[in-house]
Amino acid sequence: MSGIKVEKLNDKLVISWLLSKIEVPISDIVKVTFDDTYGGEEKTAIRIGTPYGATDRLVILTHSNTYILFTTDAISIKNKIFSFINEQLQQK
Repeated sequence: MSGIKVEKLNDKLVISWLLSKIEVPISDIVKVTFDDTYGGEEKTAIRIGTPYGATDRLVILTHSNTYILFTTDAISIKNKIFSFINEQLQQK
């Protein structure tokens, strides 16, 4: 099974998992945090990945949506997202 991948493409965060690809404008990201609940606290969130019991949950809150990433690589993904946000801020 393939894991969740995040990359920066222009001014967007691209989240890829299996055949899904989601683009989120980096400027829309409000908060990136961990969620220790099983299915995520936000009921209307867009869920990406497989929610196994030992999987970490990374929450990306934007102005319009909430994304929950079920991954075993949450710290690395969070660090990548923060570096993308910092790059975006430095370009302004």
